[in-house]
Amino acid sequence: MKCALVRPDGVAVHTERHPTDAGRGPAAVVATILDVADGLAAKARADGLTPVAAGVAVPGVVEEARGVAVWSANVGFRDVPLRDLVATRLGLPTALGHDVRVGGLAEARLGAGRGTGHVLFVAIGTGIAAAHVVDGVAATGAHGAAGEIGHILVRPDGPRCGCGRPGCLEAVASASAIGRRYAELAGGSPEVTAAGVVERATAGEPLAGQVWREAVEALADGLATGQALFDVASIVLGGGLAQAGDRLLDPLRMALRERLTFHREPRLVVAALGDEAGCLGAALLALDAAGVGDPQEER
Repeated sequence: MKCALVRPDGVAVHTERHPTDAGRGPAAVVATILDVADGLAAKARADGLTPVAAGVAVPGVVEEARGVAVWSANVGFRDVPLRDLVATRLGLPTALGHDVRVGGLAEARLGAGRGTGHVLFVAIGTGIAAAHVVDGVAATGAHGAAGEIGHILVRPDGPRCGCGRPGCLEAVASASAIGRRYAELAGGSPEVTAAGVVERATAGEPLAGQVWREAVEALADGLATGQALFDVASIVLGGGLAQAGDRLLDPLRMALRERLTFHREPRLVVAALGDEAGCLGAALLALDAAGVGDPQEER
């Protein structure tokens, strides 16, 4: 759990990290969230600051309007009214968001997408998910599931995704998928991380180069679909795979350009806020919900 006290101008004045320890079960995770939030509020007051709102972001399917964590495979949430639980514990206006959407919100308003208005933030790590942010507001969808770009079908005959369907973008181009693909083609050798595959590809290893090209081509297919749907000015790449920098951006930019016809080519950049984006985005969501500050100024 990454936690912070954040000023209305988006600057974190105190940060903390706590183990999620999801193996204890969802009830224990919720209890930890409440304890940590309470501790942050107490820390603010001890430092002479006044807490005005609380923001919480979690993975999975999140219905932000109801403040409910509907479902999460990793944490085990099932219909947890997390917003109201935190609000009751702290006595503060509280907002609940999706972890990738709030990360996208922060990157669009404070980070690499700032000033471009229409942003698609794509987090590429163990899985792949996205946030579509327009004028500083992230779309949630009718059921809290907007942005699941990782489940665009890109390879009908590809590997089976965790969602149960074969060929999803996430099953081909996520960091974990890249490592699995390399190990498979190498004849069952110990799995190599995506970073390791990138290093080997850069050094000229043919097998690593093949796996990396496959992943980049699939990512370009997914991003071209995203651009056709959303017509954004900027695509911001976050997550562990984005740490490959130009080794990802250069071939991906070229492959994306080849797939576009009449669509405008978006600006393709790496996220600027690192793993603080979630905390900052949760704070922005909370400040917006509480009507604190001038959101337009932040954008």
